[in-house]
Amino acid sequence: MITTYILVTWIKREFMNYYNLGSRSIVTSFSDAVIQGIAPDRSLYFPERIPQFSVDLLKNIADIPLIELAIEAMTPFTSPDLTKEELRLILENTLDFEFPLVEIGSHYTLELFHGPTLAFKDVGARFMAQCLGKFSGQKNWSTKTTVLVATSGDTGGAVANGFLGVEGVDVVILFPEGKISEVQELQMTTLGQNITALEVKGSFDDCQSYVKSAFVDKDLISHRRLTSANSINVARWLPQMLYYFAAYQNLRKLGDQRTPVFSVPSGNFGNICAGMMAKEIGLPLERFIAATNVNDTVVRYLNSKVYAPKPTTPTLSNAMDVSDPSNFIRIEELFKKQELERVIKAYRFDDSQTLEAMKHLFKEYGYVADPHGAIGYLGLEAAPIDSSSEVGIFLETAHPVKFDGAVKKAIDIDVVAPESVKRLRSLQKVSKKIESYTDLKDLLSSN
Repeated sequence: MITTYILVTWIKREFMNYYNLGSRSIVTSFSDAVIQGIAPDRSLYFPERIPQFSVDLLKNIADIPLIELAIEAMTPFTSPDLTKEELRLILENTLDFEFPLVEIGSHYTLELFHGPTLAFKDVGARFMAQCLGKFSGQKNWSTKTTVLVATSGDTGGAVANGFLGVEGVDVVILFPEGKISEVQELQMTTLGQNITALEVKGSFDDCQSYVKSAFVDKDLISHRRLTSANSINVARWLPQMLYYFAAYQNLRKLGDQRTPVFSVPSGNFGNICAGMMAKEIGLPLERFIAATNVNDTVVRYLNSKVYAPKPTTPTLSNAMDVSDPSNFIRIEELFKKQELERVIKAYRFDDSQTLEAMKHLFKEYGYVADPHGAIGYLGLEAAPIDSSSEVGIFLETAHPVKFDGAVKKAIDIDVVAPESVKRLRSLQKVSKKIESYTDLKDLLSSN
């Protein structure tokens, strides 16, 4: 029965191209957008149209296996560069862990930390790694592709794991020295093989700036093929839609027919932007909450209409320590400025509020949250929600063991480490330190 309507799900099927948000006349394919990572002018790629789910699919969405729904959601964005069979295999290897909904008082939390690196970025990183490996192999290049990625914490581990051992691909990860957790650092500095970790003297924004500079450095790219695995890459960004579909399905399976309102801990704004894309292609959602720490550029922008990044402030929720989020330009493109306030509300919370929320969640519900999840919960508590027709879902984006210091500070317990973390702690850390873009360029040029 499912097969009958799956085959006619999309109202219209066409090949998808991607345009440059900085120069709309520049258009490329999905595969080339993945390989390039970022447009030549440092802008981002965006799909040339927004496909729409059919009425029939929306009526049956709760009954469709997640893998089939994922194929239907991603096919228009990846065609013709991936066949249905290729896409199915990639998604089966990507979505091989659960995305459970856990009831927390009058809300739910969507746990996104059941993948190999215990963070939500596993979905996008694994999807992109498989796509890039395939596309690079098709090109028959004589030189390797270098994946250059900046991380504020979780992206680095997810990318390192996703690309480990991928033939024809080297990975160089930049992270801010002393500003990420022990587990986050170990996940990218203990793997070896084709993974190189660089400690940057500065903030995540510095890391991201170096990466963007490399992509427009004509001297460097003349002899080194670069791409990015940050959420600026369409293959990292778009698959994150899928756990919003999983959450919606799980909510309906629990018998809850209310409209979900997602509170998303937001740093570079790729995750929430993917949720908004899910809404636009047909998932029945109305609005989102962007919950940030004190790096609150978007919060201030929505209130003042002035986009004014400040120097990044280190916090307990370090994966959100981003002052100039790259993906916000995609959000503005998706909804246009005049519609934005209808779709998104944004709130900021400091470390003391974060710790209090972690204490509250543990005391009232016995739930151990990481700092980012706690901020997501605070976003729901701050936003007006009509409980008769709406239900709040906050994203728990990382396993609390990745932030065990903050957990210890908040509720004075030791987080039980999964076996994967115990193994990491027995390995030797290997990294290099850099202080400038020149250092990065010299390293890339010498290899």
